[in-house]
Amino acid sequence: MQKTTATTATRRSLLRKSAVAGGVAASSLIAAPAVVGQAPVVMKMQTSWPAADIWMDFAREYTTRVEEMSGGRLTVDLLPAGAVVGAFQVMDAVHDGVLDAAHTVPVYWYGKSKAASFFGTGPVFGGSATTMLSWFYQGGGAELYRELTQDILGLDVYGFMGFPMPAQPFGWFKQEVDTAADLQGFKYRTVGLAADLLQSMGMSVAQLPGGEIVPAMERGVIDAFEFNNPSSDLRFGSPDVAKHYYLSSYHQASESFEFLFNRDFFDDLEPDLQAIAKYAVEAASTSNTALAMENYSNDLQRIRDEFGVAVHRTSQDILQAQLQAWDQLIAELEEDDLSKRIMDSQRAWVEKVTYYELMNAPDYALAYEHYFPGRLAL
Repeated sequence: MQKTTATTATRRSLLRKSAVAGGVAASSLIAAPAVVGQAPVVMKMQTSWPAADIWMDFAREYTTRVEEMSGGRLTVDLLPAGAVVGAFQVMDAVHDGVLDAAHTVPVYWYGKSKAASFFGTGPVFGGSATTMLSWFYQGGGAELYRELTQDILGLDVYGFMGFPMPAQPFGWFKQEVDTAADLQGFKYRTVGLAADLLQSMGMSVAQLPGGEIVPAMERGVIDAFEFNNPSSDLRFGSPDVAKHYYLSSYHQASESFEFLFNRDFFDDLEPDLQAIAKYAVEAASTSNTALAMENYSNDLQRIRDEFGVAVHRTSQDILQAQLQAWDQLIAELEEDDLSKRIMDSQRAWVEKVTYYELMNAPDYALAYEHYFPGRLAL
């Protein structure tokens, strides 16, 4: 894939070279410590989220850490979806150098390759989002991601994953859905391989960015949807368009944020700034988790108590049907060599790691019911 920008040795490289040349010339007149006065590197980063979404708050936790750890030498111009390009176009913009970086999710460039979805919202296999984020960093996922983005698709990007998201709700419906048969004919919003999955279960699926979901519901373009979490859903105004909210689902049981960087921009950074840009992803992952736990739980209660929404757990009938649909979809996906290698790697990781996780974990529901009896009876 060729870049659409003329030369990506680019203004950034030229600016840096000019700054270095200027510094050398000035050194004959001023002592070396004058380097402290150099202007900070500004990283233009766009997200795939509306300005008011909680995920912009998560992105700000990343940018704050970058700026503080770099002592202001690396600053971030953080922009919401649509400021430069659309929510689904950030990968192309980072590749082309229109953006230096992006805060997004892999399924938003799923149109380039279905394999993108394996790095978020792939088959569940039984592992949680923490399990799958661990696979990315310790189980071979990062190398497979590099192979897909750089070797196969020819994208000039680096990508890192952060924040293991809780399993996504099945979503918002205008009526109760108790069985898989009840889902037939629904016009439903989701993204990535979940679109293929639910299409095979009889739903008509539209892939829309978060900011377009509730307007589409109001116009009748869709009549059911999911996005990701109670806080985003509340900020979107979801309780205004549906009154049944279903938690727990296998359609998107694990996902993480994707932090994209233009390769030339990243390579031009000083080594310590590269490390800060990279490892701030890990720092933000921890802070994002804490912020999510506070907001998601508070907002779920508000959805139920203030807005009168009936909160349900998705039925075992629907969950079982989702697993059966995954079985069929996996068989189709395995016809592609890279997809098969990714899923083989994930299965091996989950079989080993989740065995430990499940064998080691006590029954938290039992303890919760002991101390808060009746609360789980939704």
